[in-house]
Amino acid sequence: MFKNILVPIDLTHAEKSSALLDRAKEVADQHSGKLTLLNVIPEIPPYVTIELPKDMHEKVVTNARAKLRELVKKHKISASTEFMVEHGHPMQEILKAATSTHADLILVASHQPGLSDYLLGSVAGKVVRHAHCSVMVLR
Repeated sequence: MFKNILVPIDLTHAEKSSALLDRAKEVADQHSGKLTLLNVIPEIPPYVTIELPKDMHEKVVTNARAKLRELVKKHKISASTEFMVEHGHPMQEILKAATSTHADLILVASHQPGLSDYLLGSVAGKVVRHAHCSVMVLR
């Protein structure tokens, strides 16, 4: 049923991704599905990027891919797992990745909502409202 599973991972909170990755592995194994792990690096305002070294973007992407590989190894997830590292707004990049990978399921983590989430909405909540495929939210 779920052949292409997109799993957005926030590497700034990688310790919280353990349950998400365990569940993703379980769902992928049940359905003989393929996992795609996605990390979205938020855009940095131009007035900040002008002060950063020229190769900073490449270093950040390389570091993110290495961390995703470490998580895959730690959780004993299939070697056929794909990695994506994108820049932009997390919700928009998750939805774009879901389309480009032909995702049947987006498996996303959520957190205990705070006041700002009630006013603005969390990334997981926005993905649930706008995705064109099934979304499973782990809390």
